[in-house]
Amino acid sequence: MAFTSICPTSAVSEGAMGLFHAGRKSVLLVWPTGGELKAYRGRCPHADMPLNDATFNGQIVTCPHHQWGFDSTSGKCVTHIVRNALHSYDLRVEGDEILVDVGPIKAARSPA
Repeated sequence: MAFTSICPTSAVSEGAMGLFHAGRKSVLLVWPTGGELKAYRGRCPHADMPLNDATFNGQIVTCPHHQWGFDSTSGKCVTHIVRNALHSYDLRVEGDEILVDVGPIKAARSPA
């Protein structure tokens, strides 16, 4: 496993979420109210749309494009009877840093 530092622990608090990047990959960090910090791919599995403007009520992540809701503790879709789920990443906290294993990382594209 190759863990990459995503952000400081102060960047996400309980009941909140944040979208971060590791090279070209986006990582959605979600901390469910009363639960544990989770890391998911920052794209909706329904239509592969970015979750940049997703909303979070402390339990459910809602995609802004088609309003699909996903349980923040499991990643499973809760608004439709489908098997779609957010893709989870392994996560660990070391000191003041949140690290996530997103697999091989390609450098972010530079502006044209």
